[in-house]
Amino acid sequence: MDTLTRMRAFIDVVEAEGFSAAARKIGRSKALLSKYVRELEDELGALLLNRTTRQFSLTEAGHTYYRRASEIVREVDSLADAVRESSGDVRGRIKLSAPRTFADAPIGQSLVDFAKQYPEIVLDIHLDDRFVDLVEEGFDLAIRISRLENSSLIARRLSPFSVRVCGSPELIEKVGMPVHPRDIGRAPCIIDTNGRWLANWPFKGDDDDTTSVAVSGPIEVNSPMVARAAAVSGLGFAVLPDFIAAPDIMSGRLVPVLDDRILQGGGIFAVYPHRRYLPAKVRVFVDFLVQWFKAREAA
Repeated sequence: MDTLTRMRAFIDVVEAEGFSAAARKIGRSKALLSKYVRELEDELGALLLNRTTRQFSLTEAGHTYYRRASEIVREVDSLADAVRESSGDVRGRIKLSAPRTFADAPIGQSLVDFAKQYPEIVLDIHLDDRFVDLVEEGFDLAIRISRLENSSLIARRLSPFSVRVCGSPELIEKVGMPVHPRDIGRAPCIIDTNGRWLANWPFKGDDDDTTSVAVSGPIEVNSPMVARAAAVSGLGFAVLPDFIAAPDIMSGRLVPVLDDRILQGGGIFAVYPHRRYLPAKVRVFVDFLVQWFKAREAA
């Protein structure tokens, strides 16, 4: 049995957080995976995993080995992808991190459309609103919705992104149309605790500087979808991603306010680590997303 096979088994176990979960995921027996990891430890002369019937954790040596082994396996797979690409055969598994907001919104259809068009590529989608460490956690790439900051990652812009402050017609009739950011501070608001602003919403000030308005209201929730539903129900104003608010704005269920005071500059990005060989499957996936969003904007 070669070292690379044992290495892959170890990585599968670590990423699935256990032998049983890894066995179910990759379709091999728990006993076989345990054998491979034990042989790898014997070969290295070091314990990589602390394991009992109820607990599972990496040793210090295991952390080091996992990080370097993941890089090696990705390089091997990327090289194989490059060869396959030259023959027109693109396949494999893409481990993708994406925000729940992205997947739940209409733009999440992009992932489904890609899977339909490339049945030989398996999309292993992990929905998480935190910024994962792509290299440390073994992800091929991530979708991020934010202002792009300096990073060691490569980023491709898929689409512009902005937020809208919205309220229902009933709410506006009750409290009045906000004409200045301070008016929002006097009105009920829906606070998305998963957002970066929480209960202090930033706006362009009177002198084009940034001003922050403290808000409060009847609901605090870590979901823009629930915040949208609460806003549609008239419970308060909400800050919503434009791709979530758009259908309700078009139907008249929500009314955007203070658009000229909203800070701009965000985007939806595909980000991935610097690598010697960019896997063909990742390149195909990112190119597909770029074209998908371009077609959506043109429609």
